[in-house]
Amino acid sequence: MSVFMTLVVLLIIAATAFVLCRQRALAMVAGDARKLHSLPGFHGWHGVVMALVPSILMLAVWLIAQPMVVERQVFAHMPTEMTADASAAQLVMADVRRLAQGLETAVETGRLGAEQATSPTLDPVTLRGVLAEVGVALGSEVTAPILNGAQEYRSLQSNFALWRTIVILAVAALGVAWAVRLTQPDFWARNRVEKVVLGLLILASTIAILTTFGIVYSMLTETIHFFQQYPIADFFFGLTWSPNFKGGSELGVLPLIWGTLYISLVAMVVAVPIGLFAAIYLSEYATPKVRAWVKPLIEVIAGIPTVVFGLFALVTVGPLLRDWFAEPMGLGNSGSSVMTAGIVIGIMNIPFISSLSDDIINAVPQAMRDGSLGLGATKSETVRQVVLPAALPGIVGAVLMAASRAIGETMIVTLGAGAAAKLSLNPFEAMTTMTVKIVGQLTGDTDFASPETLVAFALGMTLFVITLCLNVLALIIVRRYREQYE
Repeated sequence: MSVFMTLVVLLIIAATAFVLCRQRALAMVAGDARKLHSLPGFHGWHGVVMALVPSILMLAVWLIAQPMVVERQVFAHMPTEMTADASAAQLVMADVRRLAQGLETAVETGRLGAEQATSPTLDPVTLRGVLAEVGVALGSEVTAPILNGAQEYRSLQSNFALWRTIVILAVAALGVAWAVRLTQPDFWARNRVEKVVLGLLILASTIAILTTFGIVYSMLTETIHFFQQYPIADFFFGLTWSPNFKGGSELGVLPLIWGTLYISLVAMVVAVPIGLFAAIYLSEYATPKVRAWVKPLIEVIAGIPTVVFGLFALVTVGPLLRDWFAEPMGLGNSGSSVMTAGIVIGIMNIPFISSLSDDIINAVPQAMRDGSLGLGATKSETVRQVVLPAALPGIVGAVLMAASRAIGETMIVTLGAGAAAKLSLNPFEAMTTMTVKIVGQLTGDTDFASPETLVAFALGMTLFVITLCLNVLALIIVRRYREQYE
């Protein structure tokens, strides 16, 4: 049984548990819910919890452990000369997994019989042709050890899937039986359910935190490997970015940092005033009819893919800035520039600042507005001196989100700003950002042991530190203004 079907059966068992526990609770008090410690619904949800939580946790552990156990068993039966080093072993296991999937597909489509797929006399040449017919392409020749490993891999996967289904459903059934047994008039079902919900909330928070630590750890380890091969001073203080996989690379990050901050600054100059003023208008001045039309139209921008914005920058904004500003002012003749990418990224960020700021401003209590107006303040004075200070933390958060999005943007910069890494104040020159170079260093024929590839992780770590500093700065600003307001 597939994982999806297992989950469907678990949901059916959980629904059954809800009905059984709820009806048992009511039956034990002859239908008088006042004699129960907890409402009948809590008894039902306790049955759901007992059916789902242990079984889903068991399923998660099983899905994590199963591939490791299966591959370890298959790996143990492979010839020693094929698994002499780690890279060779990874390639062998990749071939085994691909061939096992091909065998499964061939059996499902009827190109191979179930017994034929497991036969030790299966001809590798014939098998390759069969797999090609069902759309499975193999990168290397099918050797006997690989075929035997794939057959064993497929067999183990099938056996483990069967036992997984049996164990998971047995755990769910035992949970239902235990929940039904615990269902008594004086059973604290509500407390048990609330504790489980609290535990799930804590688990979700823990996963989010651990994910952040995992990201930092993965970036940090590769960054350390990079600095073991390339001088850290040359990276942070070098003024030239010129990677060369054949040797002699200059990997100074300053031109990339400058391009990233320059384009982000232009984007924020465009997005913050327009987005914030639009939010103030919609929340404080616009009539309900106007708001009902304007707000959705602004939010439509948020649904446009960034590649479309990039094409807009390449085809429309870039030539327009070049013909109307750059060439007449003698500042350049290229449509790819800092201004092109910055303006388009700013337009993309307008709905983020506008929508978030609008919701935050609307959350300010109406009593604060009424009190200000009652003391004789005008509408604009109330907005400036009462509403905006009260909404400042949320507005700063919205601006910070837009800034992070601007710093991390890649496609618009690639199409609108070019790929030149340089230090220049001319906003009509082509420049690039760290994100564009991260993509460039990790695509194509790259050697993941070379500093020219590992530099992408150093750039990612630098981006992480920059955004972290932005968060700290935002917290300082919010706390300072909060103290003045209070």
